[in-house]
Amino acid sequence: MARPPAWQASAPLANLRRRAEIVARIRCHFAAEGLLEVDTPQLCPATVTDPHLQTSPEYAMKRLLAGGSGSIWQIAHVFRGNESGRRHNPEFSMLEWYRVGCTPEQLMAEVATIARLALGDVGCVSHRYRDLFRQHVGLDPLTCSTEALRQAAQARFDPAFDDADRDTWLELLMSQAIEPHLGRDELCFVIDYPPSQAALARLRSDRDGQPVAARFELYFRGVELANGYHELLDAGEQRRRFAADLQRRSELGLPAVPIDEEFLAAIDSGLPDCSGVALGLDRLVMLAVDASSLQEVLSFPCRRG
Repeated sequence: MARPPAWQASAPLANLRRRAEIVARIRCHFAAEGLLEVDTPQLCPATVTDPHLQTSPEYAMKRLLAGGSGSIWQIAHVFRGNESGRRHNPEFSMLEWYRVGCTPEQLMAEVATIARLALGDVGCVSHRYRDLFRQHVGLDPLTCSTEALRQAAQARFDPAFDDADRDTWLELLMSQAIEPHLGRDELCFVIDYPPSQAALARLRSDRDGQPVAARFELYFRGVELANGYHELLDAGEQRRRFAADLQRRSELGLPAVPIDEEFLAAIDSGLPDCSGVALGLDRLVMLAVDASSLQEVLSFPCRRG
């Protein structure tokens, strides 16, 4: 098939129509559920401190929650630097929503409902992060040494680096040894992440009494689709995590970023008990139309392969 001229849309019109249908279904779902659709700015004086997280409307949306908005949702254009490929575009669409008085388990059920609006009536399973590491890597990620993680990663992948912190080895093993096996024919939730990967989530004890992050991720056909938290309500703990993020950024040679004081003030004022999730809309549409890359569902991606 001849490649379209550069001025034309990258995605076929049929895929763009399917995308519009999926967005319409999502909007109808939230309208029926009584969630308020909001629109927050992406140009902000402060950004995410976590070295491995991308831009998000999260801080602004939580300020609305603290102000009494009730449960809210939006589709926002967000950005990641220097990433481009089949599953990445520097600018992408994020579906993000927060449910007041909602447990992570309740939110996971709704995430599955949203995914099925695009993917059809697919099944759903849930696995603990710890169990997946034991199955695919042969290590307990909550108790094993950093050296054991390094040896496991080097034996499998021959990474270009030798010296890294614990979370870097965990993330490498998760992305390379585990993620390709997740959600081959059904939605797959991963729950109970290590405490060091809590970001903006609360901590809780798992069924074995180990501290874990109250966080989940959703995968389908090996593609990460969503990341959700039982949201942290302690401003002091959040400030400590931001400080740890900045220290890690310094160790990784990344530039320092300002802490969002208005966000911390909002939490301190009384963020309601809530759970929230961010879902990659472009990836969801890509899977829904059985496309091989995001270029097939984006009108004008930043780069064409």
